Amino acid sequence: MKKILLALALVFSTAFLFAQQTYPVNGSYDIRPGMYAFTNANIVVNANQTISNGVLLIKDKTIQSVGSGTSIPKGYVVIDLKGKYIYPSLIDAFTSYGITEATRSAPTGGFGNRQSVFTSTKKGPYGWNESIRPEIEARNIFAIDAKKADDLRKAGFGSVNAISRDGIARGTSAAVTLANGRENEVMLNDQSAANYSFNRGTSSNDYPSSLMGSISLLRQTYLDANWYKGQKEEYNISLEQFNKQQSLPQLFEADGWANILRADKVAKEFGKSYIIKSTGDEYQRIDAVKATGATLIIPITFPKAFDVENPTEARNLSLAQLKGWELAPTNPGALEKAGIKFALTSFGLETPKEFWTNIQQAIAHGLTEKQALMSVTEVPAAILGISDKVGSIEKGKLANFLITSDNLFKTGNIIYENWVQGNRYVVSKMDITDLRGTYTLNIDGMGSALLKITGSATAPTAAIERLGADSAKMNATFNRNGDWVNIYFNSRKNPVGDVRLSGYLTAANPVAFSGDVMINGLDAGSWSATFKEAAKENPKRDEPAKPAATQGGLIFPFIAFGNEKMPVQETVLLKNATVWTNEKDGILTNADVLLEGGKIKAVGKNLSAGAAKVIDATGKHITPGLIDEHSHIAGTGGINEGGQSNSAEVRIADIINSEDVNIYRQLAGGVTSSQILHGSANAIGGQSQLIKLRWGKTPEELKFAGADGFIKFALGENVKQSSSQNNQRFPATRMGVEQVYIDAFTRAREYEKALAAKGSNVRRDLELDALVEILNNKRFITCHSYVQSEINMLIHVADSLGFKINTFTHILEGYKVADKMKAHGIAASTFSDWWAYKMEVQEAIPYNGKIMHNVGITTAFNSDDAEMARRLNQEAGKSVLYGGVSEVDALKFVTLNPARMLHIDNKVGSLKPGKDADVVVWSANPLSIYAKAEKTFVDGIAYWDIERDAAVQKAQNAEKARIIQKLLASKSAGARTQRASGQAPPRLYHCESEEDYWAEVNKTEGEHNHE
Repeated sequence: MKKILLALALVFSTAFLFAQQTYPVNGSYDIRPGMYAFTNANIVVNANQTISNGVLLIKDKTIQSVGSGTSIPKGYVVIDLKGKYIYPSLIDAFTSYGITEATRSAPTGGFGNRQSVFTSTKKGPYGWNESIRPEIEARNIFAIDAKKADDLRKAGFGSVNAISRDGIARGTSAAVTLANGRENEVMLNDQSAANYSFNRGTSSNDYPSSLMGSISLLRQTYLDANWYKGQKEEYNISLEQFNKQQSLPQLFEADGWANILRADKVAKEFGKSYIIKSTGDEYQRIDAVKATGATLIIPITFPKAFDVENPTEARNLSLAQLKGWELAPTNPGALEKAGIKFALTSFGLETPKEFWTNIQQAIAHGLTEKQALMSVTEVPAAILGISDKVGSIEKGKLANFLITSDNLFKTGNIIYENWVQGNRYVVSKMDITDLRGTYTLNIDGMGSALLKITGSATAPTAAIERLGADSAKMNATFNRNGDWVNIYFNSRKNPVGDVRLSGYLTAANPVAFSGDVMINGLDAGSWSATFKEAAKENPKRDEPAKPAATQGGLIFPFIAFGNEKMPVQETVLLKNATVWTNEKDGILTNADVLLEGGKIKAVGKNLSAGAAKVIDATGKHITPGLIDEHSHIAGTGGINEGGQSNSAEVRIADIINSEDVNIYRQLAGGVTSSQILHGSANAIGGQSQLIKLRWGKTPEELKFAGADGFIKFALGENVKQSSSQNNQRFPATRMGVEQVYIDAFTRAREYEKALAAKGSNVRRDLELDALVEILNNKRFITCHSYVQSEINMLIHVADSLGFKINTFTHILEGYKVADKMKAHGIAASTFSDWWAYKMEVQEAIPYNGKIMHNVGITTAFNSDDAEMARRLNQEAGKSVLYGGVSEVDALKFVTLNPARMLHIDNKVGSLKPGKDADVVVWSANPLSIYAKAEKTFVDGIAYWDIERDAAVQKAQNAEKARIIQKLLASKSAGARTQRASGQAPPRLYHCESEEDYWAEVNKTEGEHNHE
């Protein structure tokens, strides 16, 4: 009778509808208090407290008490858990549960093939850009999704954060439970966080089209929101809501560790602290991530093993892919060891049920169970501001808890029930009969046999043993669904063949089965099994400890040619070389160069070594490191912000990519510094970033400290979008390009005056800030140029409006205007011999550099191309061929002259004591096509060494082979696999590289993202 009452009570509990005060009922009220007492349980209150043989009392939706020896009040239904476990239900701080995915427009393939959209088409007094949408509130669009809720509950989750993942400023999320019912019943915190990303989402605006544009738009939005608070000129719902949300937790979705650093930089600029949802690669730069101080939400979407049985496909895999597969599961443990606060999310998994498999994998790779529990309970509860309701089992909190068979993180543990807001959701039947034992099996037409059921109570396995003379043993497939069973085996020693038994449990004590037989697909009668004896446990014995699987270490950067150990700064004496000083001493023979403390200590003959590392450079040539004035390597997320004709606000500094293999390749060509330029899609492009090629360092560590700021301007076909169809962006003519400059600098002058006026509330404008810097000689112009008429035009505009041009780059008609450039002190960064590759280059000549040099212009050769930059020394050599430039001056075209035009000749460009130790050791005359850079020092550190490179390649090939063997073993052990497809090669940017970066990102995300 007691069992019947208990069963009825539990059935009723699943149908509970707790009364809502404001909702009418069509019929009679049926309010049940739902009082339960769970006894004899191991209650895990939180990660730091467990109560053995405890009692949990719940009433309605809440916990009434938890403890041991608790007296049970009258009226409570008692449920004896007999040593089972109770845990807090899990919390996922990052999901799109209950939020309909926004419709994404199809990618357009560029700006020229679609209707341009410059400002928002959204009706109402909203902001100008559709990717800034703080007015979106999850609480207004949330709808319970019964199917997803059930999937998440089965994985152990009881509460989630529901986020609209659309846009850069995404509005507020809502923390909800996974109970069924009405939306207003499950709301825990209707404004759990304000949400952000760098992804413009479904916005139809042209801007931003790049990562740097997204960063600038977010920065400008913070400034606009601050200005908005003190103005009375306009009403803007977006800025109004943005300001209101600043008191909420700030949650940022960042794709990759580099974007964690970028997001944190924005946060610190505006006095914010982001909670950052990452993609799980923080282990690659754990120190840099820790330095942000951010709390993280990390996924456990570890990559599947690659199927490498086909050696041809295996060759497609990069070292980064292989090491990423091996090391991704170490990420949670690495974060814990580093002391970084983090929550775990199921976001990105194909199904929530993968969550536990990956959690156990993370635990096997260093994550502790304590931290794992905290990261799915207490930490996300604190992040979402719902710690007073969920996250632990305490009096007054919601009755959100799990009943499990064992330790939650133990392999084979079963989640029996997930109680959410006092409602019972059955995941697995709790009191199932243990079927393990030996049975007498009778099958019509086959006689008797022994059926042995072993394994675990929840995952049994079976074997068949024939009696009599034929004592063959056959493994059988055994499936159970409640009281129904299916057994399959193949009687190979008997012509009978395939045997399938289907039936059900006919008795529980002792256990008995009966059912139907199919042999070779045909009905063949019936079968029965009667209990003979209990399963005998094999005596336990101490197993020898299994050796730990070999696991590789990190490399910096996390791609091919990365360093296991970073090269260090040393005192180095280079002896007996031909030294190209680029100073008044010219070229010295049989000379020495001493590097100490990252600087050039001395240049001369017979220098003493002291404690220095001595390198015999007899027969070698030593030069200053090469400098590329015009490069587009080491950037990510697009090199052009093509959405506007003036994008002075965007900064290459925000998108430096330290993982670009071209850094290493160009070190191998003797390059030590590069100016990374915005492209030429705009009349006024973005701000440049000068970097040193410090291979293995982080993006911030690549930046050339103390260098002046530069900005990219452009003239010609690219600016007016000559190659585009249906282009609507101004300017569309060369006349319009001139007007852009006149308008921009006229506005900048007025802006500067307004800023200086007392008592004014002037809206800070990042675009105009950069132009004011130009007017005040604090930022310098590098202008993409070709045609004589346009070059004259910009010189005239600069004279008229009071700014200066530092450098004309490309400048392939420079020979026509060299006298005017000389008079204005404008430098020239050109190509050695590119010509006739488009209409405005028809009149370029290979003697251009020689002519400008002879006139007295500071002249340099640049690459504008990742491949050409590996051979800048040969480009310099061409000036000797075309016009007979001296070898000394030719080398200056790629060393001292670009240093002068970048205003860093006091630090680099020549071999002079006191300058930075950016030095190259060549195997031969550096202007020769046969010369190889054998060592390239940056700040006295040999980031390139031709001998070390050979050893690195050999070691990394061995590392790839080791991981491939590990992958083969993983597949043999039954791991799920994916095809061994190589990564797409990174995009190589040039001046004209124009793309809608976010359209492509969102297309890929739409194809591959799962939750």
